Amino acid sequence: MVSLSIGELAKNGGVGIDTIRYYEVLGILLPVGRTKAGYRLYSETSLERLKFIRQVQRLDFTLKEIKELLDLRLSDTAKCSDVRKQAEAKIALIEEKEKELRTVKKALKDLIMACNASGNNVLANECPLLDMIDSKGE
Repeated sequence: MVSLSIGELAKNGGVGIDTIRYYEVLGILLPVGRTKAGYRLYSETSLERLKFIRQVQRLDFTLKEIKELLDLRLSDTAKCSDVRKQAEAKIALIEEKEKELRTVKKALKDLIMACNASGNNVLANECPLLDMIDSKGE
């Protein structure tokens, strides 16, 4: 079994040492042992897990959700349908975010149109775009 130090694991996994330590606190990436001096040791399996975590983060899963996926993966009773439910829930969240972003985009376009209508020579402190944003906060 190849033993990796925390620094080697971090470098090979493309993260910082503090990230590895944080993942340990969360219980999603634990050392396989320690040296006599107390330094953490990791295995190739740890590196594979770290790469899995990073890949799932790219799919917009939170660390809490990643822990749930890892727990499912290690479970003797969890089914593929349980993992699918997690993915479907993530899609629902993404669709909600998309809806919110479309609303924000439309509001910004409306503000830009108001700004364009006032001309380019208006001073920033009189900009209708900023005035509209300010008035929407009330």
